[in-house]
Amino acid sequence: MVAKNVLHAGVSAYLQEARATLRLALPIIVGQVSQMLMGVTDSVMIGRLGAVPLAASAFAGSVFSIFFVVGIGLLLPVAVLVSREHGAGDDRAGAYWLQHGTILAVLASVGAMGGMLALSASFDHMGQPPEVLAEAGPFYQLITASMLPALVFQAFRQFAESLGRPWIPMAILLACVGLNVILNWILIYGNLGAPALGLKGAGLATLIARVVAMVWLIAWLRSQETFRRVWPATWVRGLSGEGFREMLRIGVPAAIMLLLEVGAFLLVTLMMGWLGAQTLAAHQIALSCAAFVFMFPLGLSMAVGMRIGKALGEGRRDLLRPIGIGAWTMSTALMCVSAAVFATAGTWLARCFVDDAEVVVLAARLLVVASIFQIFDGAQAIGAGVLRGLSDVRIPTVITFIAYWVLGTPIAYGLGLHTDFGAVGLWLGLAFGLAVAAVFLALRFFRLTRPINSSVT
Repeated sequence: MVAKNVLHAGVSAYLQEARATLRLALPIIVGQVSQMLMGVTDSVMIGRLGAVPLAASAFAGSVFSIFFVVGIGLLLPVAVLVSREHGAGDDRAGAYWLQHGTILAVLASVGAMGGMLALSASFDHMGQPPEVLAEAGPFYQLITASMLPALVFQAFRQFAESLGRPWIPMAILLACVGLNVILNWILIYGNLGAPALGLKGAGLATLIARVVAMVWLIAWLRSQETFRRVWPATWVRGLSGEGFREMLRIGVPAAIMLLLEVGAFLLVTLMMGWLGAQTLAAHQIALSCAAFVFMFPLGLSMAVGMRIGKALGEGRRDLLRPIGIGAWTMSTALMCVSAAVFATAGTWLARCFVDDAEVVVLAARLLVVASIFQIFDGAQAIGAGVLRGLSDVRIPTVITFIAYWVLGTPIAYGLGLHTDFGAVGLWLGLAFGLAVAAVFLALRFFRLTRPINSSVT
């Protein structure tokens, strides 16, 4: 009877922590989905122009994502550090981290835009179809300009979420998705008397929507008494090298981890381009679907990182494992559902993007592979989140490097370009890398959170 009561109490604790994580994660997930919807709606609306514009948006978007995720990684300490101060009851210290995070967002944006423009001079040497590169140019320049509002928005969004106010940032993102769709309809197809700008119109719509989101969020934060009390008194004075060092101590390894994963996907995207424009278009469709679903475990990952950080600030190490395991359980359940949808409805999903029969068939096959790696992708996202909450970033960076670059991409290259698997082989290599990362990140978390008085070595 005692053993039964202990088991029931243990299960109840895990369920309680899972519910708490989900309450925090829901608006973050919707916000992430809203942000991803901007790309998905672009792909759907661009796909109506044909396979070449869709492939061009895939190529430009993949390059943008490399620089964007580096910026996201550098800014993740805003959530971790503000959550830790909040857990310790010192919300005013959060203003210090917002100040440093905002300046870091601006600097990272300028660096990213410079890097993107410099990289564009090398596009001709990347083996992409000439018609794709010709179409991608103006679109690429416009989404490059959207880097600044996108990253500044992230800094302020994480500040609000860490202080327990995630719903308004979510609503702003969702509203700007609707704005992006309307602007796409006007600028891509030339409605309401506007010129039909095609792919360039999609880039302009994205830029406008991201600027509106940034301005709107900052204006809302400044209008709230809750945030005015913890608002930075200055944005330049009071900056310290120690503050930036602490942010970079967490942010640089986090950025490298994200870069290693997204870089692997970019390399596979480049290899897809070597197989032709239709193959690249099919890859973009499958990747858009997979990336959309990934926003769910990504939102959970961000929430669980905040909760782990807050628990540490409160001195509650006993909550670390229940928080982490609850998040892993929810992620696995969600990704199993998405895997079933991808495996059974891949053809229908592909037809929502494009009418090209060959592209639809190949995209459906890639979605079957995606149904396998979705579960591992969600698990590794949670693993990265819980370890980031513990401020453990160096060993996880080594794990992701080995998983994606020593194992995953070489296997993808071998299967995709030197066997009959083709595009499917490229995705199988990615799936293997994700599986390795998921397993070893989880093992790292359980090692770091074992009971202090444990005899395990």
